Parts: sequence; structure tokens; C-alpha cells
Amino acid sequence: MDVDVLISFIIATSALAIAPGPDVIYVLMQSITNGKSFGIATACGLVTGCLVHTTLVAFGVSAIIKSSESIFFFIKLLGALYLFYLAYKVYKSDANVLLTKANVPEKTWSQLYKQGFIMNVLNPKVSIFFLAFFPGFLFSNTLGTVQQFYILGFIFIGVSFLVFATIAILGGSISEYLKQHKGIGHILKWMQIVVFTGIAIFILFSEK
Repeated sequence: MDVDVLISFIIATSALAIAPGPDVIYVLMQSITNGKSFGIATACGLVTGCLVHTTLVAFGVSAIIKSSESIFFFIKLLGALYLFYLAYKVYKSDANVLLTKANVPEKTWSQLYKQGFIMNVLNPKVSIFFLAFFPGFLFSNTLGTVQQFYILGFIFIGVSFLVFATIAILGGSISEYLKQHKGIGHILKWMQIVVFTGIAIFILFSEK
């Protein structure tokens, strides 16, 4: 077992998780809007979705996705439509009560977990990324490739969760301050719409 390879993988994964991206912004917005525990729920959903992509890579299904334009486009389309639907739901919500928990039907922990999970699973770029990223960090001559992919997948999930949870806690800590300022609901409402729509467009027009 090459420990140096695993350490390199952890460093690379940390850098990728910390770098600003759609998932980071999404977790931050949920934390600011609903509270830090709900940001963590979203993070749990996002990283759990990585198990699906790890399995696809480990058993070669992602290679099929990569080689088939129609399958790749179909999965992209499902992911983009789901995100557009979320943007529409935010658009129809009342921005004036967006941050007033007493007046808003509060999303449950499980709902945000499921939302993050679905977002991640329906993004085929994650599978393609894993397919490109993981093979370069195989670390053992005795363990099977499938086992090594799962170990790398769990490391990726663990590191990403720590980063996302930290972001959720920081976002939740400023939520009370934001709630005291009149009109902030409109800003957060449109920020969420932009985030959902932006991620959807990114997925829809991404290339393999």
C-alpha cells in the first residue's frame, strides 16, 4: 500500500472541495436561508450522492455514459430540469417571509438531504470526473480495483463533508444578522434562483 499516494489524494480532494464551485455555493445558501443544521443536511445529501458515482466508476458504468452521447445528454437533461424546477419553486415563494421561520413552511432535514442527494446523482459530470480522477490514485498492488475505488470514494466523501460542513456552520452563524435587515429576503431569493439556474445551465451545456 502506497501511503504517499493516499496523502496526495487527500490533498487534491481538499483543494477541489475548498475551491468555489456550485456545491459550495449551494450549501452556503441553504445554511444562510434555513440555518446551519440544514446546510449540513444538504452537505450530507450531496456527499452521499458520491457513493452512486463511486459505484458507477468502480463497476464501469460511467465508461458507458462517457462513450454514449444519448445517455450522457439524457442524464444531463434530468439534472438540469430538476434544478430549473427548484428555481421556479423559489421564484413562486414569498421573499418577504423567506427568512421568518414562524411564517414559512420549514423544509425538513430529510427534504434538504434528499434534494442535495438528487442534485448530485443527476449530475453526470461527477461520474466523469471520478472516472478521470480516481485511476491516477490507485494505491495498492494487492487490493482489487473495485475495493480501491470505494476507499478513494469514501475518502473523497469524508473530506468533502468536512469542508461543506464548515461552510454550512459559517453560513449559519451570519444568518441571524441577515434576518435583521429588511429586504434581505429578496436578495437571498434571487441569489438562490441564480444559483439553481446557473448550475442547471452549467450541467445542460457541459461537454464530456
